[in-house]
Amino acid sequence: MSDDGRQGLTIIAFIGSVFSPYYAWDPRRDPFRHCAVNVVLYGERSNRFCMTERGRRAVSRDATHLAIGPSDLEWDGTTLTINLDEVTAPIPSRVRGTVRVRPTGLTPGPFTLDARGQHRWWPMAPSSPVEVALTEPTLAWSGTAYFDTNHGDTPLEDAFTSWTWCRADLNQGAAILYDVRRRDGTTQNLSLRFDSTGARREMDPPRPAALPPTRLWRIPRSTRSDDGQARVARTFEDTPFYARSLLETRLCGQAVRPVHESLSLDRFKNPLVRLMLPFRMPRPLA
Repeated sequence: MSDDGRQGLTIIAFIGSVFSPYYAWDPRRDPFRHCAVNVVLYGERSNRFCMTERGRRAVSRDATHLAIGPSDLEWDGTTLTINLDEVTAPIPSRVRGTVRVRPTGLTPGPFTLDARGQHRWWPMAPSSPVEVALTEPTLAWSGTAYFDTNHGDTPLEDAFTSWTWCRADLNQGAAILYDVRRRDGTTQNLSLRFDSTGARREMDPPRPAALPPTRLWRIPRSTRSDDGQARVARTFEDTPFYARSLLETRLCGQAVRPVHESLSLDRFKNPLVRLMLPFRMPRPLA
């Protein structure tokens, strides 16, 4: 997100694209046959969404570098450099440029999200300086970035029914709330605070705060806050199974504007929803 909040960019590199209908339909369940760089550019008036799925021949990787199709990510020990060259769908347009994330510190180890330890989440650098320089469209800004990694051994929809997540920049570091509802009926509510070095700090669990469902697809939304109140400032994504929003609330005694996500995996498993996804997630024949 830019410092003024008017521009935002989400980048996810998938090996085994967990939301891919092609992956769900593949009897081989080979993650390297279903890779993608998901890029979503948020502007004041319109967004651009890219998620072209690619097969094993379009992927190369080593300890410091990952290339998927024409885009790649490289870590040199201090900076994560992301070179983007993606096409939007269903109406083609380009998103090209370079993003540089410079973490000021890394957090310790991953968190386990399910009871069997098959899904791990590591918020590696919750608040890091970022520089965005795009050539298509022509945009440039600096701000703060959130950098994490996820790894799972089973499909998400087998382990969870839904979750909500939000992350807020604080005066020093960031706060993250992650509330998971598991398929076995149990829940897990994480309330995490990290300083700018990545060290974990104490955080009292905030109170539940109601949010309205999304306007189009009526995705349920909820969060937590110091005073049990929160407001939706903007809805970035309103899809049949997922919503991303910008909130205004209070965490750790500070007025914050978190990015918030709601995911319904019960909706995602619906065969009709999966049939809709190829319109946004093309897969070249080659």
